[in-house]
Amino acid sequence: MELPIFKYNPNPLKLGVIIEEETICPVCKKKQNFVYEGPFFSEEEVEGICPWCIADGSAAEKYDGEFQDIESCDEVDDEENIDELIYRNPGYIGWQQEYWLSHCGDFCSIIDYVGWEEIKHLENELEHDINRLSKKHGLSILEFKNTLEIDGDLQGYLFQCTSCKKHRLHADLA
Repeated sequence: MELPIFKYNPNPLKLGVIIEEETICPVCKKKQNFVYEGPFFSEEEVEGICPWCIADGSAAEKYDGEFQDIESCDEVDDEENIDELIYRNPGYIGWQQEYWLSHCGDFCSIIDYVGWEEIKHLENELEHDINRLSKKHGLSILEFKNTLEIDGDLQGYLFQCTSCKKHRLHADLA
């Protein structure tokens, strides 16, 4: 069985939020070969959710939960896009509170965890985000570039606009 396609997280296996592991999903009660390992905000401690119960919204509905905190997102006006991101899309794993970027009036897709080596070829495209993030973290541009590292103290998260394909960058400190 193929994994569902998620608009805002097109490769959750690469990001490690869905892993290949046998589970009995607490939502659909079916034996599944993939399980969600990312953030889920709910009153109950829930483990073993399958990707199909994320995609159809049944996991969020059953546990009155969210896969992304709407307060930790760029502003988007379309309620359907908001619902898809927080109720039917796997999150990603950040050092602090995960933050979801937008562009062209919609949320971007999370592409990968990155350091400077992985994105330096996108420097011009990411200039605005690099300036914003270096100021936010109290670093010069050079310090930001030298500190940004996968699994380092300053972790980068590369996003891409679902419409125009422009890249965006978020980063947080461990």
